[in-house]
Amino acid sequence: MTTHSGAGAAAPGPSAPPPETPSPATAAQAPATATRLHGLDALRAVALGLGIVLHTLAPFLPGTTWFRPDPVFAPAADIATTMIHLFRMVLFMMLAGYFGRLVLTRRGAGAYARDRAQRILLPLAVFSPLVLLSIIGVEELARRLRGDPDPLPPLPSGIPFWLFRDPAHLWFLWVLVQIIVVVLVVRAVVLACAGRERAARWADRAGAVLVLPGGVALAALPYLGALLLQGSSRYGVVQPSHLDVLPSTLTAYCGAFVVGWLLHARPDALSRLAGSWPVHLGAAVVLTPLVVLLEDTGPIGVTAPLSALAGWCWCYGLVGLFLKALAGGSPVVRYLADSSYWVYIAHLPLTAVVQLLIAKTGWWPSVQLLAAWAVSVPLLLLSYDLLVRGTWVGAWLNGRRLDPVLIRRAGRTG
Repeated sequence: MTTHSGAGAAAPGPSAPPPETPSPATAAQAPATATRLHGLDALRAVALGLGIVLHTLAPFLPGTTWFRPDPVFAPAADIATTMIHLFRMVLFMMLAGYFGRLVLTRRGAGAYARDRAQRILLPLAVFSPLVLLSIIGVEELARRLRGDPDPLPPLPSGIPFWLFRDPAHLWFLWVLVQIIVVVLVVRAVVLACAGRERAARWADRAGAVLVLPGGVALAALPYLGALLLQGSSRYGVVQPSHLDVLPSTLTAYCGAFVVGWLLHARPDALSRLAGSWPVHLGAAVVLTPLVVLLEDTGPIGVTAPLSALAGWCWCYGLVGLFLKALAGGSPVVRYLADSSYWVYIAHLPLTAVVQLLIAKTGWWPSVQLLAAWAVSVPLLLLSYDLLVRGTWVGAWLNGRRLDPVLIRRAGRTG
C-alpha cells in the first residue's frame, strides 16, 4: 500500500518513478516511505477533526451571539479552544510539508504542483463559495429561531465576486497554496545555485538538527516570530478572513511546512521522534497551563515564547506517540483518515444547523456538544461513504476511488 495523506498532505496511489535520479539522501529514505505511514495519516485526520471540535465549541465561548453563554461552561470552552489552537494547524502544516517532499521526490516537482493544484487549489475555489452560501442560510435559520425581527443585511447586487473572496473555514488551503508556491520557488533557486547533491546534504543535516535534544526550540522559531509580528498570542496565529497574504500567518505555517519537509529529508527523523515522545508531551503538558494562565495578562515577550514552544512540543510529542501507537494501522483508522478531508470540508453548515436545533432543548452545554457530535459525525461519514469514497469526488480529493464500506457490507449480507 502506498503512503497516503489527505488535504494537501496526501501522497497519491502508485506512481511512476520520478524523472530525475534520486540523491543519496532520497534513496536512503525510499524504503521508509514505500509503505503507508499509518501514524502520520491518523494524526493528520486528528488535526482536521480538532477543527470540527473548535467550530462546535465556538457558540459556547464568552461573548457569542448565537447562544447565551453558560457562565460555567464558557470558560472551559475557552480553555479547550486555546489548547487546540496552540498546535493544531502548525501540526497540519508540518505533516503537509513531510508528505509534500515525499511526493515530490517520488514523482517530481511538476507532478507535485499539478497534484496540489487539483487537490488543494481547486477544492478551495469550488467549496468556499458553497460554504459561504450555506452559512448565510444558517444565519437566517438562527435569526428565526431567536425570534429576531430584524432581517439579515441584503446581499450585494451584481456578479457575486464576494463569494470568492472569503475562504471561510477552508482558509488553511489558501495558506497552503501560498506556502507551496514559496517552497517550490526557493527549492528551484537552491538547486540552481547549489546543485542537487549539495542541497540534499543540507536538507539532511538540517533535519538531523531538528530532532536533536532541544531541536524543538529551533522548530518553534517561526511560530515565535509570527506571534511577535502580530503582537498577540491569543488563540495562536491569526487566520486570514479573505484571500490575502498575512505575514504572520505565512511565517508560522511556512516554517512548520519547512520543518516537515526537512524531517522527511532525514531518514531517521521519525524514529528519533518516536523515541522522544514522552519528553515532548511532558513538556507540552507543563507549558500549556502557563499559556492558559498568562495569555490574557502576560506580556507578549513571555506569552509568545511559551505558546510557540508549547505548540511545537505538542507537535513533536504527538507525532512520536502516533508513530509508536499506530505503527501497524487498522481498517478503522485508515477509513477515518481517508474520510477526514471530506468530513472537514462539509461539516460547518451541518454542525451549525444541528447545534441550533439542539440548543432549543435547554440541555446542559456539555450534553448539547456531545449530542451535536453524535448526530453530525455519523451523517458526515455516511455522506462520505455514499457520495464521495467510490466516486469521482473521492478520486479528486484523495487521489483514488475506494470501495464504499456500506455497499461492500450490503453485498456480503445480500
